[in-house]
Parts: sequence; C-alpha cells; structure tokens
Amino acid sequence: MKGTLGQALAAYMDALTRHRPDPGPAEEPPSNAPNFGALVRRELSSAVDSLAHGEATAVAGLAGKASIQEVVEAVSSAELSLQKVTAVRDRVIAAYQEIMRMPV
Repeated sequence: MKGTLGQALAAYMDALTRHRPDPGPAEEPPSNAPNFGALVRRELSSAVDSLAHGEATAVAGLAGKASIQEVVEAVSSAELSLQKVTAVRDRVIAAYQEIMRMPV
C-alpha cells in the first residue's frame, strides 16, 4: 500500500483532530477563593494545546505551509510545556512519597 506524503499528512491531521480530548465544562466554584484543581486543569489544558499546536505546525512545515522559524518556535513552546508538566509531576510524586514515609 503506497501513498503520497500529502495523504499521510492528511491522515495524521485527521487523527490529531479526532483524538483530541474534550475537556468538558470547567467545574469552577463560584467564590473568588483560589482553587488548586482549577489551576492544574487550566495549565494542563494549556500544555495540551501547546503540544497539539507544535505537532500541527511541524506537519504544516513538512507540507511546506509553515516556515522553519514558525516550526522551531512552536516545537520549543511545546517542549517547554512538556518540561513544566514533567516537573510538576515529579514534585507531586516526591510529595506523595514523603507523605507515605511519615509515621502514623
């Protein structure tokens, strides 16, 4: 089964749009108090958007529809978002392990 680069790019873009998670309605409390869950949800949504934009821009670059500078900027932004999410994950795991070591 042979295909062209354009067909492969179209299939990849279709897969990206089909598998994008629907965040659904945000469950923000009506008060003005800070909400850690809402902050995490917002940041994760931003990271997912950044990663999707980076992938879409890279695909557009392969198709010749985006400049190299745009591709590099989008991929760098996506990389920074991924590093931020990974750092937060590592801190949460470290905090959980610390809690588990506490005597009861």
